[in-house]
Amino acid sequence: MNPAVGLVALVVVAVATAVIGFYGLRISRTTGDFYVASRTVKPWWNASAIGGEYLSAASFLGVAGLILLSGTDALWFPVGYTAGYLMLLLFVAAPLRRSGAYTIPDFTEARLDSRAVRRVTSLVVVVVGWLYIVPQLHGAALTIRISTGLPAWVGSVAVVVIVCLTVVAGGMRSITFVQAFQYWLKLTALAVPVLFLIFTLAGTGDHAAAPAAVNPTGLAPAGPYQNISLLVALLFGTLGLPHVLVRFYTNPDGHSARRTTLIVLGLLSVFYLFPTAYGLLGRMFAPELARSGQADAVVLLLPGQFIGGTAGDLLSALVVAGAFAAFLSTTSGLVVSLAGVISQDVLDGSVRGFRLAAVIAALVPLGFAFMTDSLALAGSVGLVFAFTASTVCPVLLLGIWWRGLTDAGAIAGMVTGGILCGGAMVSGSLLGAAGTPFWLAQPAAWSVPAAFAVMVSVSLATRKRIPRTMARVMTRLHTPERPLVTER
Repeated sequence: MNPAVGLVALVVVAVATAVIGFYGLRISRTTGDFYVASRTVKPWWNASAIGGEYLSAASFLGVAGLILLSGTDALWFPVGYTAGYLMLLLFVAAPLRRSGAYTIPDFTEARLDSRAVRRVTSLVVVVVGWLYIVPQLHGAALTIRISTGLPAWVGSVAVVVIVCLTVVAGGMRSITFVQAFQYWLKLTALAVPVLFLIFTLAGTGDHAAAPAAVNPTGLAPAGPYQNISLLVALLFGTLGLPHVLVRFYTNPDGHSARRTTLIVLGLLSVFYLFPTAYGLLGRMFAPELARSGQADAVVLLLPGQFIGGTAGDLLSALVVAGAFAAFLSTTSGLVVSLAGVISQDVLDGSVRGFRLAAVIAALVPLGFAFMTDSLALAGSVGLVFAFTASTVCPVLLLGIWWRGLTDAGAIAGMVTGGILCGGAMVSGSLLGAAGTPFWLAQPAAWSVPAAFAVMVSVSLATRKRIPRTMARVMTRLHTPERPLVTER
């Protein structure tokens, strides 16, 4: 595509994000505004914002790239990403909103009456957030390099600067407006070009499917273990994502939290149709992208490859704008959630502390992004889901639904899951893709059950440590509120 067109698209998205973010500054004045938007976000607005922050680089670019590489095996990613929200609806959304907490560490401390549990949870949440931000910065670097020809680091730095400005300006209330806008931009940026591609390819008949389309890379299909482990990671990992969970604290009540989750399921189901279509079109008509190591760029390159002239440039610019919005919205959500944790646990919990924490939360993963490289965005995010499923998810599910959980059990389970899954991730990076055993490449199938088993067994062995406040907290979590009149 024309580099000038790509640069204009990026500038437009950046300016629109900044303008909407500073609009949020006008009505962000209290601590509650910065942390949870004063718990006044309505279901449709909140669902759009969740879609904006959840649909990350892995969803916008990575899913299509993996389908191009692996075919039907990669369909587990969109299925798992969406089905994870059904788990949220059934087990987490309403009780978590009723808890009244600002952050996940707030919830675990209140449920288990333990500062030690809070400290461990805070550490895990920060690690998860930083691990998740790094692929977003890799995706931004890839997009900048392909669309404008500028050095890749410019994309990562641009995302961090814009996110810091918007988060520092208005906190959660500001980011809610930004992310809701960015969901609909991302959906449009994928849907319009892919429909043009389908009509063009179907109408001209000039582009026959490539002979290697069935398996352009020659990779062996994934076995049952890999598919099951991936699904476990995606289903349970969604339950522990800090930037997703903090969104439920912004709903007025548990009823609206459930409505929000139902709407999100619909929004995600519609969205994932389009990355899947890009991956299938790339597999049929552009398999050379897989063999040349550009699988993650298939969404960026296909419109310009098959639709020439000004129309091709405009469609490519729209895709680039949507991709950049994906990196901005997900990184914004992660920075907001991490800033809340860091501010309350390390700084003074004030608005000033929140702003300083936001800058710290964004700069640390930028350093890691400069030191690492990723050519499989969805795969790297899948490992973050596995880590989250092995640490935050068990303490959240058992904390909500099991009266027997103790602080010792929670800490032991989170540490066990973190060591097992984190060790597998480090071993895989040291051994490389070719040398990593399949059970290390996809650790969720054994690390998640191990974390649950340790958490339950240690809790049973330390029954005397069940907090005295347990009955009161559990009653609060599971007593339905009357919906607000404005929600009817």
